[in-house]
Amino acid sequence: MMKDKDKLIIANCSGYLGDKLSAARELIEGGEIHVLTGDYLAELTMALLFRMKMKAPDKGYATTFLKQMNDVMGLCLEKNIKIVANAGGLNPKGLAAELEKIAAELGIHPKIAFIEGDDLLPRIQELQEQGETFTHLDKGISLKEAGAMPITANAYLGGWGITKALTEGSDIVIGGRLADAALVSGPCAWKFGWEEDDWDQMAGAYVAGHIIECGAQATGGNYSFFEEVPSFKNVGYPIAEMHSDGSFVITKHPGTGGLVSVGTVTAQLLYEIREPAYLTPDVRARFDTIHISQQGPDRVLIDGVKGEPPTDSAKVCINNLFGHRNSMTVVLTGLDIEKKAKIVEETIFDLLGGKDQFAFTDVQLIRIDKDNPDHNDVACAHLKISLMDPDQKKAGKLFSSKLVEMALSSIPGFTMTAPPSEGSPALQHWPTLVSNEFLEQRIYINGSEFTIKPVEDYPDIKDVQPAQVSLSDIPMANLRKIYFGRLFATRSGDKGGNANLGVWAKNIKTYSFLNRFLTVEKLKELLPDMEPFEIERYELPNLFALNFYIKGVLGEGVAASVRNDPQAKTLGEYLRAKIIAVPVSILS
Repeated sequence: MMKDKDKLIIANCSGYLGDKLSAARELIEGGEIHVLTGDYLAELTMALLFRMKMKAPDKGYATTFLKQMNDVMGLCLEKNIKIVANAGGLNPKGLAAELEKIAAELGIHPKIAFIEGDDLLPRIQELQEQGETFTHLDKGISLKEAGAMPITANAYLGGWGITKALTEGSDIVIGGRLADAALVSGPCAWKFGWEEDDWDQMAGAYVAGHIIECGAQATGGNYSFFEEVPSFKNVGYPIAEMHSDGSFVITKHPGTGGLVSVGTVTAQLLYEIREPAYLTPDVRARFDTIHISQQGPDRVLIDGVKGEPPTDSAKVCINNLFGHRNSMTVVLTGLDIEKKAKIVEETIFDLLGGKDQFAFTDVQLIRIDKDNPDHNDVACAHLKISLMDPDQKKAGKLFSSKLVEMALSSIPGFTMTAPPSEGSPALQHWPTLVSNEFLEQRIYINGSEFTIKPVEDYPDIKDVQPAQVSLSDIPMANLRKIYFGRLFATRSGDKGGNANLGVWAKNIKTYSFLNRFLTVEKLKELLPDMEPFEIERYELPNLFALNFYIKGVLGEGVAASVRNDPQAKTLGEYLRAKIIAVPVSILS
């Protein structure tokens, strides 16, 4: 039985495949929790798991989860802590079987459920014949028109399968591509008896899930104002104390490092989002209605979240085999950097037979050199040359070896940052939709099977209004130059081939300036390399925040991007390093 009937305490021990293994035990032993969740999947992770499954067909799941369960499964049973995770990846059934083996070795008998229904790869052709085009959400072309070669295709499933599994008495629930935040909504609907159309409650749960899904990123990790964090040693993992009305408190166990503040929670709210109506399989959570407040040390309350019915389709993450990619970087040193770069570029492509021999080429001159340098390393610039082609041989050693051949016959000081490389497979991220009519969740528990259909398409709710905030009138006079990041925090990340850049202020005065100042045009002026891309701008006044959605900046997605930062993790800090002029009146 729960110790507190009025709340459900949910802790998340994993934000990605490779997160801290000991976090699960630390959360269980550090204080009271009722549900332990773990998010192990990202768009790239599904492709990595595919490679694993090709080598070992019985794998294709997060093997690190097994190590954690071997450590804590018995303890969770003893404390009646439910375990919910999407660690099943491409093989939830196989993971469940391994969990059963571990339980037998430990001499315990948990009730284990696994959820299937997300894997659409075997059904692609069948669904196309029934009218599904799997049209790329940004490019507007169908999967068939592109002649794509899918290797994974997984629909994002909601939390009602989790709810059913827990209702049937499961101790452990695992799935494949369960939506990250559904790991919170499912247990909440079970605990509080919510119905499908309890939109506000469901929206609150999905907001909570979005906050804790990335682990310590909500408790001080990757936080712009890092000087506010007392300690980065043993950073505590996030906990959501959920209430029956959908409100909740974000916190962490006492005695751990990190920080839970309005700032750290706001930063995570802005991570990997687009418009204020946050789309999920079960509800549209209106981020522009969130009310956030500090309730005490390391305790942040969120309430007032409004929800709307979901759409009649689900997001699908398809990964296509896109060829082979390779990048090599030549170090250019001293004087005449641009002339040296031109010589290297012309020479290498002459040796390779021309740029048109390849499906894709990209050359970037990265000027990290300084004038009159005081160290050898800061006398150097980097010329990054990238290729992509269906022919692995052309983009592999043929390219990199030709570059090495230039070592004694090219520019003075010729050297490279790495030896010749074979490169790696290029996997194209293909974001698309599938109609809910073709989806169902299949829940398997001890030989029994249950089926859950997606939430029905309900009429739009027209009366949900954003939270109202009155902006201050900030005179644009008496300006002083300052680093952007001394006033504003950021959080950025990848959304397939696109990136999001969230920016927020600490109070209404600085937000009023930010809202007026940081237009799309100004952002492109500050970040000139964003100029070629279409950028959407969204306002979240209730969070003192703006969100920019930058289309195409990551190319075909993280596994095919040629950017040094293919997940756009550094984009926000790049903006914070820019110098801007602000009114002195907002500096106090």
